[in-house]
Amino acid sequence: MTFVLRAPRIHTGQRVLDDAWLAVSESRVVALGSGPVSAEFSEAPVHDVPGTVVPGYIDIHCHGGGGGSFAGSGEAALTAARTALRTHLQHGTTTMVASLVTGIVDDLASTVRTLGPLVDSGELAGIHLEGPWLSVAHKGAHEPTLLIPPTEQDIATIFDAHPGAVKMVTIAPEVEGGMEAVRNFVARGAIAAIGHTDASYDDAAAAIDEGVTNVTHLFNAMNPIHHRIPGPIIKLLEDDRVTVELICDGVHLHPAIIKHAVTAAGKGRVIFVTDSMDATDMADGDYVLGSLEVRVENGVARLKSNGAIAGSTLTMERAVQYAVTEAGVDLGDALAAATTTPAAALGRTDIGHLEAGALADIVILDEGLNVSQVYRRGELAVER
Repeated sequence: MTFVLRAPRIHTGQRVLDDAWLAVSESRVVALGSGPVSAEFSEAPVHDVPGTVVPGYIDIHCHGGGGGSFAGSGEAALTAARTALRTHLQHGTTTMVASLVTGIVDDLASTVRTLGPLVDSGELAGIHLEGPWLSVAHKGAHEPTLLIPPTEQDIATIFDAHPGAVKMVTIAPEVEGGMEAVRNFVARGAIAAIGHTDASYDDAAAAIDEGVTNVTHLFNAMNPIHHRIPGPIIKLLEDDRVTVELICDGVHLHPAIIKHAVTAAGKGRVIFVTDSMDATDMADGDYVLGSLEVRVENGVARLKSNGAIAGSTLTMERAVQYAVTEAGVDLGDALAAATTTPAAALGRTDIGHLEAGALADIVILDEGLNVSQVYRRGELAVER
């Protein structure tokens, strides 16, 4: 079926069109423009939408939502994963990478085996391993007794559980075998991301030279900036070979830090992520992240044992709103961080934009940047 969306403004990811229209056929964008709709589509139904049309949001670091997480194995795990996907779809996320927290290697392999078919079908864009190859010094909400040095055998056990499913791995490159592991991930076609790391400035530089191209939640779970000991953050911001993730929830980062990072990194290098857990869109209370007990109060998730931040209850809808309204980030830059830049990091040219040929993953925003409608693959999936 072919139809046309007409809106006051369309952010395509490459340009901004006013008094705009966009034609969808089957699952893809086939044409767009400003002014009158092309005569080619004169017989197609036209849907006038009052807001701004933007590409579907892309989240490359998310652990769950709506009571479901990306963990476990078997049919129950598939049901939970789809619950999380539906929850974030309600907030404009049309492409999701499922993040797994630190666990036993065989258990992680079992989860990859379970979620692999969702990657094959396109329901997931891939799987992200956040652990177990992290620094104990910056473990965050990861069980310290399960943090281990990477070995070729363990890497193979997880990756080969469902070949092609693992798209990104967070690693502390300074741990024993870390640099070799970075090379291994890259050789397998996965993104190597530095994070939960005790790395120095020089360690970060060496890791980038070995193939690291992304930073897991910049500033969080890594050495801070010091005027005599710069740590990794300065290097990660200044090197244009890497993209940097930011969690824009007002808990992980001060708004001034968000604005500074966007400015310092420059165009095409910032990726907004949620790092959200199953408590997203749920009531406050007690939850579990991996094997760790979490308490959510006023929407903020913290470990019950020591009060450390334990992921978030953020949505990409709120991340874009917060960046623009609280941190003062330009709307175009915020949208890029939620669409085109993560798409590029994943090596995808069919998502993250709304030019002809792209998948018709479309979000309609009102004046407050609230999501009012979501199309996924050309089908209306959400209408508020």
